[in-house]
Amino acid sequence: MKKITVFTKNNCMQCKMTKKFLTAHNIAFEEKNINVNPEYVDYLKDQGFHAVPVVEINGESSIAGFRPDALKQLAV
Repeated sequence: MKKITVFTKNNCMQCKMTKKFLTAHNIAFEEKNINVNPEYVDYLKDQGFHAVPVVEINGESSIAGFRPDALKQLAV
């Protein structure tokens, strides 16, 4: 089973849409909110990201932004 982590922040429409999409497609994920845990900001910057949402798959490949085309492949 894939381990999905979604990095989010408060009041982020793309973050809400990403979480809603994953939930609607029964894809389990762990949410890490950068407002609640600011240490994730440095982690994301080290990975080359400057905005959320970031969806991390198995701690390796990542999807930046709300990308339903890429998220659909997680349901397979």
